[in-house]
Amino acid sequence: MLTYKQRFIQFMVENEVLLFGDFTLKSGRKAPYFINAGKYRTGTQIAALGEYYAECFLAHNVDAKTLIGPAYKGIPLAVATAIALAKNHGVGLGLCFDRKEVKTHGEGGVLVGQKLEAGDKVAIIEDVMTSGKALREVLPKIRQEADVTVSAMIISVDRQEKGTGEKSAVQEAYDEFGVRVYSIVTVEDIIEAIETGVIGGKEHLEAMRAYRAQYGV
Repeated sequence: MLTYKQRFIQFMVENEVLLFGDFTLKSGRKAPYFINAGKYRTGTQIAALGEYYAECFLAHNVDAKTLIGPAYKGIPLAVATAIALAKNHGVGLGLCFDRKEVKTHGEGGVLVGQKLEAGDKVAIIEDVMTSGKALREVLPKIRQEADVTVSAMIISVDRQEKGTGEKSAVQEAYDEFGVRVYSIVTVEDIIEAIETGVIGGKEHLEAMRAYRAQYGV
């Protein structure tokens, strides 16, 4: 029986989210694989994605009262995760997201949805983490609303590679903000899935290992 991690890797391949080949990343690095989250385009895909996030949330025993989806990509992910937790696991959590611009009319504020209160524990839901920019942008907004504890940030894939320094963005997030980042899968999980035949792509193994050796942490 496949684990949720293995099923998620298959899901990414089937939906052409996880691609193998020769790709130039925004950083300028030449990579043998690419994660294209823009391929999640249907309600069926988003519903399945929410369940994988929910399973990751539960696997790591994340202690949170509210899920936060950073605008814009994190919003549907947080919604899908909240629905999956409630519908499939009986876990009812609050939900909110940030505005890109402060609203000066109506109720105003920078967050929409569940009202945060001092002492609350929250979890941030995002797609991937490359530089930690989304975390840096949303944290001040959250703490502007209330003195809460960010228990975790959940992402889909941890690339496990160096950023500008010797640490990964995930490691830097913990060092800088004290936020633990959990991923549904890591690049090591993807390599193992190829090695064990969970997905195809054995012809890309050498390039994957070489890239990991050069940039991995």
